[in-house]
Amino acid sequence: MYTAHFGLRELPFGITPDTSFFFGAPHSQEALNTLLVAARGGEGFIKITGEVGTGKTLLCRKFMATLGPEFVTAYIPNPYLEPRTLMLALADELEVGYDKDADQHQVLKAITHRLLQLAGEDKRVLLCLDEAQAMPVETLEALRLLTNLETEKRKLLQIVLFGQPELNRKLELQSIRQLAQRITFHYHLGPLSRDDLDYYVAHRLRVAGYDGARLFSRAAVARLYAASGGVPRLVNILAHKAMMLCYGQGRQQVVRAHVNLAARDTLATSRRRVWPWAASAAALAAAGAGLAWALSH
Repeated sequence: MYTAHFGLRELPFGITPDTSFFFGAPHSQEALNTLLVAARGGEGFIKITGEVGTGKTLLCRKFMATLGPEFVTAYIPNPYLEPRTLMLALADELEVGYDKDADQHQVLKAITHRLLQLAGEDKRVLLCLDEAQAMPVETLEALRLLTNLETEKRKLLQIVLFGQPELNRKLELQSIRQLAQRITFHYHLGPLSRDDLDYYVAHRLRVAGYDGARLFSRAAVARLYAASGGVPRLVNILAHKAMMLCYGQGRQQVVRAHVNLAARDTLATSRRRVWPWAASAAALAAAGAGLAWALSH
């Protein structure tokens, strides 16, 4: 790939959540601070929402990595589960033993016993649910019942919901209004601003080992912002493609033309909200030919 060409240790714009690349932009840092304050305060439900690609999963992982040893965390990335299956998933995360034929009541009893054991060790237990907007209503209600578990001092289980804005609409349903009332801390994660995006690009390059002069020209960054709307996942996709094109031309700086061609090759920019990275070798070859023309005019 282009790592050696630009003097990098690793690829700077991958879309796999990696906490070493976490960027403390105002939105992300405020969301992280909200999570930490709420968790240490012992609140039962916390909610983080954001559009697709705004960094909710990365924030979740950074949050769990930031918590101290007094916390025991459980993470369920796909909560599109019936109540009993969710209980089993939580039991597995907390290393709870149960019979394979146990019903929901028996699993809940085993979880409660484990939570009391951890409370006796002065541990706080926190469950993070990613993509929570996909959770069935009856499973959300089962979660509310889980937060009824408490000692005289505090809740035995805290729950953090990470989801797209559709989660808010689901929580407006009358059937789960009691759960919505228990969400005492919430934050909406927005896109990067124009200035933040410039720092974001530089931050990821620095973490990846880049120590040279400005790699993305100011015009390239401006075009990157216009094409991505400041959504981190889309920024990563476009920046990665632009660097591939730059490398293919043997150049040392990404310019506006590179980003233009990367945006043209990315179906998500403007008019579409599905953001796949599916550039074929043929597509990149065509983009390279277009780039050669653009740079010569």
